[in-house]
Amino acid sequence: MLTTLAIYNYRSLRDVVLPLGRLNLVTGANGSGKSNLYKALRLLAHTASGGVVAALAQDGGLGSSFWAGPERLSRSMLTGEMPIEDTVRQAPKRLKLGFAGDDFGYLIELGLPKPDSTSLFGLDPQVKREAIWCGPRYRPSSLLLERRGALVKARSADGRGWLALDMQMQHGDSIFSELADPERTPEVLRLRESIRAWRFYDHFRTDGDAPARRLQLGTHTQVLHHDGRDLVSAIQTIFEIGDREALDHAVADAFPGASIAIVPEANGMLQLHFYQQGLLRPLNTGELSDGTLRYLLLIAALLTPRPPELMVLNEPETSLHPDLLPALARLIALASDRSQLWVVSHANRLINALAQFEHCNCLALDKRLGETQILGQDLLSTPSWHWQVKR
Repeated sequence: MLTTLAIYNYRSLRDVVLPLGRLNLVTGANGSGKSNLYKALRLLAHTASGGVVAALAQDGGLGSSFWAGPERLSRSMLTGEMPIEDTVRQAPKRLKLGFAGDDFGYLIELGLPKPDSTSLFGLDPQVKREAIWCGPRYRPSSLLLERRGALVKARSADGRGWLALDMQMQHGDSIFSELADPERTPEVLRLRESIRAWRFYDHFRTDGDAPARRLQLGTHTQVLHHDGRDLVSAIQTIFEIGDREALDHAVADAFPGASIAIVPEANGMLQLHFYQQGLLRPLNTGELSDGTLRYLLLIAALLTPRPPELMVLNEPETSLHPDLLPALARLIALASDRSQLWVVSHANRLINALAQFEHCNCLALDKRLGETQILGQDLLSTPSWHWQVKR
């Protein structure tokens, strides 16, 4: 489980260190930084698949992702005694992302290349530094592997010295794409596979042409696709090898008296039937309302037979009637027993329902002078985090 998430110089997140729990609820007004926090977590996930540079390019490039305010906000700026003015930058311009868990911690620093008049890729992001350490806190003694520029060093097997790995890293590549070796760097391989297993659900389609509404070829599906295209197969997989009782209860909890079944069609195709009180025949996925279909997609995602270490739901309340949100909160709380959950929401009814659970870690965001802050956070409630040791 992740215990700390740290973000520096990313959009409105000038310097944020968050404590994480089993169930994390991120709330705040529009424009407070919820989307930036979500995007930063997705950027971290892209490091494990070698796509962090491409993800930044789709986001407008590294230059547009940097914090747009001054390097430091003085007390007089915060009180309004002095206007917000740019100052001479003291440190290199870096975007930094990192997390720590019970077993390992990881950080990555991204920056722009040195000016080169011979190249048209002068704004291509470069990985300036990466590090992996053992345990929840970064210390020089716990460091397992460090990459600075193109050079990588790893701690020796006896733990007493360092080995320079025989490799010149490309500036745009992460250690996860180049150094995941089960013999030389097992910690890189283990951490890479852990991050790759994170799941993000924020693009469920429920329109008339949504993939989930079509007749689907049945295939064993333990992980629901991010757009919900294999909903019917995912539900049938839960019926066969997952917690069918929990799925039936989740449907009845949201829609009293309702139930679902998966019916085989010709040529191996599968169809979902939704039975509801008062109807003489079941409804198929093409006939379901947007809210009902979306709720079934959330059930299939949260009750997966292969729970990930981390699952992120971005505004799961979209298209749902407010009366469904208490049932959704109970479903999310149940899923948090098997996976670490991260929920971004601005629906008061869902927020209030989740906040009633004792293990819910509420993170309320606010923005002041363009900077995202965590309401109620002070020095005592901020987790310990160190980006680097000065050399």
